[in-house]
Amino acid sequence: MAKKKVLQLANKIAAGITGGVIKVKETDPEYKILDAVTTDEMAEIALHLEIRKPKSIKEIAKLCGKPEAEVEAVLSKMARDGSVKSEIEHGEVYYFLELFVPGVMEYMVANRENVEKHPVIGESFEAYTRKMGKLMAGNLPVGLGVMRVIPIESAIEGDTRRASYEEISYLLNKHDLFSVADCSCRTSMRIIGEGCGHTVEEMCIQLGPAADYYIRTGKGRQITKEEAITICQNAEKEGLVHQIPNLSGPGKALAICNCCGCSCFGLRNTTFYNNPDFSRSNYVVKVDQDKCVACGACVENCQANALVLGQNLCTNTPLPPKPVKDIPYDTKWGEDKWNYDYRNRKIVDETGTSPCKAECPAHIAVQGYIKMASQGRYKDALELIKKENPFPAVCGRICPRNCESACTRSDLDEPLAVDEIKKFIADQDLNEAHRFIPEQRAMRPEKIAVIGAGPAGLSCAYFLALDGYQVTVFEKQTKLGGMLTLGIPSFRLGKEVVNAEIDVLREMGVQFKTGMEIGKDITIPKLRDKGFNAFYLAIGAQSGRYLGLEGENAKGVITGVEFLRNVSLDEASKLSGPAIVIGGGNVAIDVARTATRMGATKVDLFCLESRSEMPALEEEIEEALSEDITINNSWGPKRIIQENGVVKGVEFQRCLSVKDRDGRFNPKFDESETKIVMANHVLISVGQGMDWGNLIAGTQMQLNPNKTLKVEPLTYQTGEADVFAGGDAVTGPKFAIDAIALGKQGAVSIHRYVHGDNIAIGREKEYRALDKANLDMKGYDLLPRQKTIHVEGQKSKETFVDLRTTFTEAQVQKETERCLGCGAVVADEYKCVGCGVCTTKCKFDAISLERKYDSSGVEFSEMKSTVIKHAVKRQGRIAVKNVKNMFSSKN
Repeated sequence: MAKKKVLQLANKIAAGITGGVIKVKETDPEYKILDAVTTDEMAEIALHLEIRKPKSIKEIAKLCGKPEAEVEAVLSKMARDGSVKSEIEHGEVYYFLELFVPGVMEYMVANRENVEKHPVIGESFEAYTRKMGKLMAGNLPVGLGVMRVIPIESAIEGDTRRASYEEISYLLNKHDLFSVADCSCRTSMRIIGEGCGHTVEEMCIQLGPAADYYIRTGKGRQITKEEAITICQNAEKEGLVHQIPNLSGPGKALAICNCCGCSCFGLRNTTFYNNPDFSRSNYVVKVDQDKCVACGACVENCQANALVLGQNLCTNTPLPPKPVKDIPYDTKWGEDKWNYDYRNRKIVDETGTSPCKAECPAHIAVQGYIKMASQGRYKDALELIKKENPFPAVCGRICPRNCESACTRSDLDEPLAVDEIKKFIADQDLNEAHRFIPEQRAMRPEKIAVIGAGPAGLSCAYFLALDGYQVTVFEKQTKLGGMLTLGIPSFRLGKEVVNAEIDVLREMGVQFKTGMEIGKDITIPKLRDKGFNAFYLAIGAQSGRYLGLEGENAKGVITGVEFLRNVSLDEASKLSGPAIVIGGGNVAIDVARTATRMGATKVDLFCLESRSEMPALEEEIEEALSEDITINNSWGPKRIIQENGVVKGVEFQRCLSVKDRDGRFNPKFDESETKIVMANHVLISVGQGMDWGNLIAGTQMQLNPNKTLKVEPLTYQTGEADVFAGGDAVTGPKFAIDAIALGKQGAVSIHRYVHGDNIAIGREKEYRALDKANLDMKGYDLLPRQKTIHVEGQKSKETFVDLRTTFTEAQVQKETERCLGCGAVVADEYKCVGCGVCTTKCKFDAISLERKYDSSGVEFSEMKSTVIKHAVKRQGRIAVKNVKNMFSSKN
């Protein structure tokens, strides 16, 4: 049964906005939030208060006929709860009611102790904003919502028409007292299980009397003006939007909120209800497409999803025009206009964007760092790469180059030499004097254990360290790097390159423990006992696979993976006589080339595939051939010949086809065509598998039939809630760049998990490349692709040193000129709320804010009449539009 007086109090507060037209029921959030901590006796006293009209204890006691001490005790508690507001004037405390939003609900959520005891407080705040958003959607003039965006000042410094009430510094300079509290919106979303991962703690600032109230009632911590400025700057770095309560008139706001479009309720009116007028500033975004390089920094940080990646080249067939957008200005705004999937942001326009970014597994801003390199901004280029890939020097040597395969330029002459440019940029990072160490967030208390020091584990560790976590990487081998160190020979990837990039992690505070096998030397439960809050499993596919052939157990037969690991650990013996390598992938090529360097007098590689079907990269095949390795295509092993337990050779049979009509691996052989090849060594390189040991024994984690770990597809969470996984242990053997991409996703999940946020929301990002078949390529110069100096195979096979050269600076300048610049950002001016976050992220001076509106907030007392006037005129515009549409449809 409802508390009668509490329900009356809820209705009195609610009437401040609705005028009492809409009655609050006991099932409504306005009642529920008060009911959690308010008795009828307390409400009876509070009912003598008025909205935004302060009264003294003496006045209130007289009105309710109770002793002043009793009244003061009740109202003091309610002020701490947040259900009433108090201010001090001339040393005396005055009390009054506030609106529910902005006001009571934020205050009540800011009381951490109450929220922990009564989650309904946070739930009610979220529910109320949905209720009111539905009522207000489309019905407010520009910039007259209860919250208003304030642009980042650097975004409007050149605008002579700016107004002081749209400047953070103006608000800060008006006051001498400041406090900071948690974000009430994101706190509430976390409570209902929908937290987004943006920072909750100490992100919203109170000014003057509001700060005094927060400090006195324990809701906020007193800070200096300098600390307030730093908080705003950190919010800008995180891509958050400055907003202020908007019902006190221009320049009179007493709070600065730092909001995100995925959880904050003011911006939810923009993103969910498609109603940016509710909270926009007077500015809108403008993109200079001639300067834009589609790096995506602005897109990823646009909290209103007003920016997407598009294309920037002429087409043979014109791109379809954008449909005319309905807006609340002259359209009835109901649920059919809302964006229920607003938290999964659109990243790319329907027509696609630059193929290099779209096809890269890590979606690195290729076009962006190419442009920076063309301008000689190599350190900036390195920083841009490292936003997605902490190991550019590694990838510059071993990447499969999806970006080059997809390059638009390939349809004109040859694709851009992207990896060679990246290698040039990244090589500067190998010099400690020029090393780029990214700026990290403040140290957090949470400890994260990363198991496996391969590309996925190291990438996860990098991004977690970047976010301030205490990360320890456990590796069972004595060397770090996983397959980068133990599976890729030095002539392709020098160990000094891997170590130099790992050293960056050390400088970021990542701890490494080698020679420690989890599940054997220590278990995950024991690590939990030691205070680790979450785990990332990235043990890779470190074991080789055998084929089940007769004679496989003979001396001299070994898997290629084990052979490479032994060589890397200096545990391999020299080879003598001829060697056979079985397999046709990149690892098999590496094994064959390593065998040559380890003393094999002749190396023959046999694979099932024809030359055109070989999975190895063409350039690697060519390098093997140049080193006198013989490649025998379309042959499969039948048995291994041995004598007295020692390998003597292999019998092969002709392979007619590798896959069946459905594309499944199902080789067919001509058993009548066979041959025997003699050899002293047989190196089987036909795939890799996982060696789990006792790592997951006794846990809820499960394996797939192929021994990869079962994970949730979007979040990479395992059967243990605090354990996430990635890399080859999840996907099976893939390239380093794929593992690196998954490492970052693991870091995102772990960050959210340890804070109790939802690990799945907003994670879906769909990239698509533009339609190259529709591009008009006429008029472009044919520019030759720059080449590195060719290394003779006779020379390279004599050493484990990588003899391949890097572009000269002159070559980099010539090659970057070949980039067509096929991507650019597309802006939706209507969706833009004019926050200016995009301008702080752009490194190319391609995006700016321009003043479009001339609206300011109004005093609360003027709000009702202003909104009514707007609503009447809007209904007229809707009627006129409907009549026009009716006649046009008849014609």
